[in-house]
Amino acid sequence: MIQFENFTLENGLRVIVHEDPMTQIAVLNILYNVGSRDENENQTGFAHLFEHLMFGGSENIPSYDEALQMAGGENNAFTSPDFTNYYLTLPSFNIETGFWLESDRMLSLSFDPHVLEVQRKVVVEEFKQRYLNQPYGDLWLKLRPLCYRVHPYRWPTIGKEIEHIENATMDQVKSFFKKNYVPNNATIVVAGNVKTEEIRSLSEKWFGDIPAGNINGKMLPQEPEQKEPRFLQIESKVPAHSITKAYHMPARFDPGYYPADLLSDILGRGKSSRLHNQLVQVNQIFSSINAYLTGSLDPGLLVIEGKLNPGVEMESAEDEISKIINKLKSELIEDSELEKVVSQAESTMVFSEVEILNRAMNLAFFDLTGDAGNINLELKKIKKVSAADIRESANNILKDENCSTLHYLSKPN
Repeated sequence: MIQFENFTLENGLRVIVHEDPMTQIAVLNILYNVGSRDENENQTGFAHLFEHLMFGGSENIPSYDEALQMAGGENNAFTSPDFTNYYLTLPSFNIETGFWLESDRMLSLSFDPHVLEVQRKVVVEEFKQRYLNQPYGDLWLKLRPLCYRVHPYRWPTIGKEIEHIENATMDQVKSFFKKNYVPNNATIVVAGNVKTEEIRSLSEKWFGDIPAGNINGKMLPQEPEQKEPRFLQIESKVPAHSITKAYHMPARFDPGYYPADLLSDILGRGKSSRLHNQLVQVNQIFSSINAYLTGSLDPGLLVIEGKLNPGVEMESAEDEISKIINKLKSELIEDSELEKVVSQAESTMVFSEVEILNRAMNLAFFDLTGDAGNINLELKKIKKVSAADIRESANNILKDENCSTLHYLSKPN
């Protein structure tokens, strides 16, 4: 059970405080409710670009990193399709430095043309290195638009096309910032050796005067039900043939998410999973295979991904995957297997709460549900999943007409 208190400033900024006197550090985590799903389809990659631009200095703080390091702190950030998260850690007695840093760039980020050019080049180079110039790097560039025809999940966080970042104008960048980087579109979590009243006072002092933005409810296009199998085959100089199968599934906080989560663990989490045990260890069809969920706020994907052993035909590999799926759809799993995956999920949750930083990030994420207290209900929801729920989930999700398949062929040298 994670204990916390929360309050909201007049400008809409939500603040959550998690006191932990057992540590000497403090974490300040700020989540902005903007990700790649909030972008214009002709101007993609902006949420990720801002992950970089936010460290380019603000009106009163030319060097964010230098100011934080002088206070004994460090920081990082990440972008997802659903949100952008910034965090810093520092000695708890210097927590006000964190408030100073974050409030200044929320209120008055520097839009120095030189900073934009530097970060634009960094992002473009990242696009090339991660997505274009490494084996299988463009897999998700190809798979997302195969799975999604309407929803903005059809492009990755890096952007749909490299030209969108190369051609981004200062006016476009400023407009994206003013629309999304506002108090009423953010949640701050302060965790560690702090007191709630102190954080309330600091929040009012540093963020209270920042004007709220014009936040209209998210009106994202909903992906229609997929009613036919989709297929794409590409060929490139990669080490081995691979198969990726993506199935539409419920959103992260939908009740159907929890049986789907355990279903993916049964299929492909670790060496004792069904896919790995049967297709890697016993039949030696694949050199590696796993299953996982995207875990997105809107309906996401259950993904099976494997690399074939030399000489194995794609059709044979597909048949072997289908056998395992069909068994899950027709038979109830045994209690021992259910207990195993529930225990794995519980261990993962407990481990994720050991670090104070993880607790802060998780509280911010669960605040997106409208109630950060939902963080303390997760384990109960997982433990309620039955073998029958998992079989029903398999039948609802693992359907041929709900599947997008990508075959990545290894081009002969």
